[in-house]
Amino acid sequence: MESESESGAAADTPPLETLSFHGDEEIIEVVELDPGPPDPADDLAQEMEDVDFEEEEEEEGNEEGWVVEPQEGVVGSMEGPDDSEVTFALHSASVFCVSLDPKTNTLAVTGGEDDKAFVWRLSDGELLFECAGHKDSVTCAGFSHDSTLVATGDMSGLLKVWQVDTKEEVWSFEAGDLEWMEWHPRAPVLLAGTADGNTWMWKVPNGDCKTFQGPNCPATCGRVLPDGKRAVVGYEDGTIRIWDLKQGSPIHVLKGTEGHQGPLTCVATNQDGSLILTGSVDCQAKLVSATTGKVVGVFRPETVASQPSLGEGEESESNSVESLGFCSHLAPAWSLCTASGIVQLLWEAGTAVVYTCSLDGVVRLWDARTGRLLTDYRGHTAEILDFALSKDASLVVTTSGDHKAKVFCVQRPDR
Repeated sequence: MESESESGAAADTPPLETLSFHGDEEIIEVVELDPGPPDPADDLAQEMEDVDFEEEEEEEGNEEGWVVEPQEGVVGSMEGPDDSEVTFALHSASVFCVSLDPKTNTLAVTGGEDDKAFVWRLSDGELLFECAGHKDSVTCAGFSHDSTLVATGDMSGLLKVWQVDTKEEVWSFEAGDLEWMEWHPRAPVLLAGTADGNTWMWKVPNGDCKTFQGPNCPATCGRVLPDGKRAVVGYEDGTIRIWDLKQGSPIHVLKGTEGHQGPLTCVATNQDGSLILTGSVDCQAKLVSATTGKVVGVFRPETVASQPSLGEGEESESNSVESLGFCSHLAPAWSLCTASGIVQLLWEAGTAVVYTCSLDGVVRLWDARTGRLLTDYRGHTAEILDFALSKDASLVVTTSGDHKAKVFCVQRPDR
């Protein structure tokens, strides 16, 4: 993967690692960023009007250039042993999304193509309640920061919120066609991006609302920064905007050569929110300073970067950066070629272990220090579409095109 420095700002980059995946080419890239002094701290904006962002304590937790070819036996039939501990089978179509309650990690919410969402218990798969009333595929679902509320959103833009303890619906709203949805990290505030380019923010359940108008194209991905006062949103035209959530105005706008040359697919931030990583269908990942709004690094696989431009009438390949993230644990740079398309990746907190879920229905654990496959977990008979990892890295919860969600126990005494 090539790395470029723009605006002479690479020296401001702290020593972290990033990981990105390039879709149909099935490549994982891990890049060790050049060490340097951290960015100066931002003067944070004043508290958002009418929203209480009370801080809560958060639980925390060398060889270069690895190229790992597909390993023998990694890819096989989806039919076979089931390594899962629990199977949730109440969905009647593909299950698109899953989220765990952040306080206890004992509950899951899943949404699917059957226009249904369910809240259920991880230990035994028991249904707690159905999030009823959707009339389109439920593509987004998640718990609030304190696990008291659960939100679900369908493709048509209908969002609903339930009180978990009472199992009662407490709020709903119809926005435009839904692209993404996320809870605020410290307040009962819900954000969502829609196909008309708007980013919406509501205080739940009273419904106080703000909108952040982007370009006239879908707001394809977004993330609230850890300070809770800014959010980064990516758009279909390749634009990146960093928003002030109180003022409702963009702090930084990256477009043209600073932005991406295709729709954004994913965004991530490091632990203190000083860095933002963006991925796109242009097969690039860009590292952006949240303080200055400047691009401090560009990452691309050489195979994609060297491709000739397409002639008229030619179709581009469907490679894209599908998932990315930061790792705070020291690890060298490496590249991994797998034999099946990767849907999503997650880092295990405080370690160099990365988890991937794939189109072949398998969850895999990799050692980011060497690129070595540690283990895999099987049980689905179709592609995995989403997965979540518990805080203590003891459980992985997956959703699949086989209409099921599964819970895998991934704790091992040797890790």
